Amino acid sequence: MRKKLFVQKEFSNINFNISPIIKGEYESCVFVNCNFQNADFNEFEFVDCDFVACNLTMINLSDTAFRNTSFKDCKMIGLRFDLCNKFGLLLSFESCILNLSSFYKLKLKNTSFINSKLNEVDFSYCDLNSSIFTNCDLTRAAFDNTNLEKADLSTSFNYSINPEANRINKAKFSFPGIVGLLDKYDIEIC
Repeated sequence: MRKKLFVQKEFSNINFNISPIIKGEYESCVFVNCNFQNADFNEFEFVDCDFVACNLTMINLSDTAFRNTSFKDCKMIGLRFDLCNKFGLLLSFESCILNLSSFYKLKLKNTSFINSKLNEVDFSYCDLNSSIFTNCDLTRAAFDNTNLEKADLSTSFNYSINPEANRINKAKFSFPGIVGLLDKYDIEIC
């Protein structure tokens, strides 16, 4: 059975809990102020799509394809991006709440996280080479065996990154944020 194809469509102010979204391929589509909370995106494809001011909390992302997909002003709590289709995965986030989400083992080189809350997000074993974290709150975010080489965290805060357990060569940090690289040593910085 072929998936339904939607091209250059705009979906605005729709509560997909009342009218479920149709499984298919969405190309160059825009979703504005839509509620997808707890929706099932299993095997959906989003190519060159934009989600603006949407609620995507706790959606099922099993085998979901996101190719060049952006999220702006979205609530995205508890998402398992690690279950997405990895082929061509390309994401960007601006002013989003991504708390309690997982990017475990994903290749996210050159990904932009701008003005976003990333509290308790799992970046373990993730490749974030050359990614940008601009003004992001990384409270209790997990970095373990994460590639942060050339990543820019110079304006982000509340992170705790063990330099011995992560690759941070040529990554950018600023003071006082650099204190987050010394957490494991339980030292007092005055």
